[in-house]
Amino acid sequence: MFATVGSPLDVRAIQPGFIGISMEYQSAALVAGPASDPNTVVQQLIAGMAPGQDPVIRIGGDSTDHAWWPVPGLHDRDRLAFRITPAWLASIRTLAQAVRARLVLGINLEANNPRLSTIEARALLAGIGRASVQALEIGNEPSLYASLPWYRTAAGAKVYGRPSGWSPAQYLAEFARVARAIPSAPLAGPALGAPVWMSKVLRPLLRRHPRLTIVTYHRYPLDRCFTTPKDPTYPTISNLMKPASSSGLAASVAGYVRTALAHGDAFRVDELNSVACSGKPGISNTFASALWMLDTLFAMAREGVTGVNIHTLPSAAYRLFTVFHTGKRWSATVAPEYYALLLFTRAAPPGSRLLQITTRGSSELHAWATGGAGEPTRVVLINDSPRYTHTVRVRLPAADGAAELQRLRAAGLRATGGVSLGGRSFAHRTTTGVLAAPSPVRVPDVDASYTVVMPPASAALLTVAPR
Repeated sequence: MFATVGSPLDVRAIQPGFIGISMEYQSAALVAGPASDPNTVVQQLIAGMAPGQDPVIRIGGDSTDHAWWPVPGLHDRDRLAFRITPAWLASIRTLAQAVRARLVLGINLEANNPRLSTIEARALLAGIGRASVQALEIGNEPSLYASLPWYRTAAGAKVYGRPSGWSPAQYLAEFARVARAIPSAPLAGPALGAPVWMSKVLRPLLRRHPRLTIVTYHRYPLDRCFTTPKDPTYPTISNLMKPASSSGLAASVAGYVRTALAHGDAFRVDELNSVACSGKPGISNTFASALWMLDTLFAMAREGVTGVNIHTLPSAAYRLFTVFHTGKRWSATVAPEYYALLLFTRAAPPGSRLLQITTRGSSELHAWATGGAGEPTRVVLINDSPRYTHTVRVRLPAADGAAELQRLRAAGLRATGGVSLGGRSFAHRTTTGVLAAPSPVRVPDVDASYTVVMPPASAALLTVAPR
């Protein structure tokens, strides 16, 4: 097989903070730890996604519309709504300051109470600090307010946030009403995952709301809740590894990206992971999800996406890590997907540009390349095959001298542990959150090309120093 690297693609350079994390309100402080005993392991894991940068942390998701700041005389009909507290604010403030995070914070829209939204926004800005808040994101997936229950009564009756017939036009009016009411801060939205709604609301939102600086959208290639085994989006490893789940997923946002960037706004897929509805065990927690994630991140960058936030919560099968607190000591187990994030950050640092790369041979092999003036050329190879080894000859126009190779490996696509990157692993648990420096192998330059053997279910990063 051959992979030939060419000139830069006509897409924007990788932006600082391209990879971020998305957490729910209920779990964010549990993961971060209390302000009096912060989880330094998680701090390092988050910092590792954006080394030397200011990581973007989004707090929201479903919990956006189930969170509020209680004050006398204010009522939230959602009987199980999460009450934001001073302790919660202190926890998130400590995390944000420790990693120099830029926060995107969800603001409750489904309660249909601008006063509730305003008080919540004020509490978040005051309690965490405006300097750490990049934007306030109004609502979460509003297209579902009339079709999925907002909450249930004590008797089990379903209560919907909006009546049947709830429309994009009504949403736009309510967004405007809340935007006028909440404090003057940058806004994010519409936090949709529905293409029909996105096509109807994006341009009006950009035109009417100059404070909207980040366009947000959600993407999952597979769905556990509303599919059957015959559906192409039913969660299986086979479906996850199909091009439709990576390059196809990225292509689905391309038009929205162009619209946002042309308006001068950022575009973040601020909720991304493998399987909607909290993932699926045996799919979302496997090494297959790591290879899918790596390919998808590059595909998103190729479409011009400003950044992504990987959604995680402790109960989800796609969680990036699981934290433990024993005595006064924090530790964590790290999921396969997290290793893919680290490999991407090494292969695509801020300011680097995607390069043209063409391959000949098996469709199971995917290749990406980055570089820039005075920068190393970095080539990422991904072998999706569960069975076959592929030998790849990588050709560079200006190869000169040996290259370094780091491998991302596990026992197979279905492996849920035993992952290594550059010969290093977090092992069963980490008490630091820092992966040891890689131990790359040297690959000789032979006639301006490098030969890389790709075992089944593996990825690799080939780094060639500039001439």
